Order: sequence, then structure tokens, then C-alpha cells
Amino acid sequence: MERRPQRDPIRAHQRKSVAARRVGENAQCTCGERRPEALISGTKPVTCAECQRRSKGQCTMDDHHVGGRTNSTVTISVPVNDHRAILNSAQYDWPKETLENPHGLELLKAAACLRDFIDTRDYLINKLLRPLPEVLERLAELERRERTDK
Repeated sequence: MERRPQRDPIRAHQRKSVAARRVGENAQCTCGERRPEALISGTKPVTCAECQRRSKGQCTMDDHHVGGRTNSTVTISVPVNDHRAILNSAQYDWPKETLENPHGLELLKAAACLRDFIDTRDYLINKLLRPLPEVLERLAELERRERTDK
């Protein structure tokens, strides 16, 4: 997922490195998932959250709190691996005071909801829209070939 630069790129790199060490360098689930945040530490073989839930007959979707659990009761359903590796990770780039909002300040609730809206918008663009131009270009190539074959 293409994203804006992190607020603290060093801290973001540290989090990613810790997650990778937790599950093992270059770890990958049998389904192909390799994002360390989506992999479950201590599983043999390495398993992602989605495959673990599927094997237990559980739902593979999570309810993502828009704005963080502290700031909003509004949730959207997203795949568990994306929730862990993308949307939750994005929240770590927010100011701690905004995410945790210990005093329940309405302005910080609004800030958190705006930050999450932007993160979720980016996620949806990358997940749903970014692949479409390439698909359309491949279809256009097939259409061009059909026309020249006639």
C-alpha cells in the first residue's frame, strides 16, 4: 500500500523490525502472506491471522474502529490481515495523545476520525482502485488483438 511518509520513519522501521524478528526473518504463511504484522508468532508452520481463524472456523474479518477504539464506536469490517498489517499499523503513526485520548477530548476524537478516514481511504484506493487501470489496459490489449485478427 502506498502511503504518506510516516510521522516518525525511524520508529516505524523499528516496529516493522520487531514484528519481523517476532515471527522470523522472511517468514511466510502457506497462503503467501508475508507481512510480519499479519503473521502469528510461535506458530509452526508460520501462520497468518486469516489462516489461523479459517482453520478454527472463525470469521476472517475484523471490526476496525474508525478513529481508534477510544475515540469512536463506529466500525467497518476489513480482512483481519489487512486490519493488523495496514490499518492498525497506520494508527501507530498518529500522535499518541490523539490515538489514546485519555481525557476524552472531542477535538482529538475528531482529529482521530479524520486521520483514520484518510488512512482508510488510502487503503480502499490501494485495495480496490489501484489494480483497475492495469486490468483495463490488459483488456484493451486483448481487444486490440481481436480487432487486428479480424
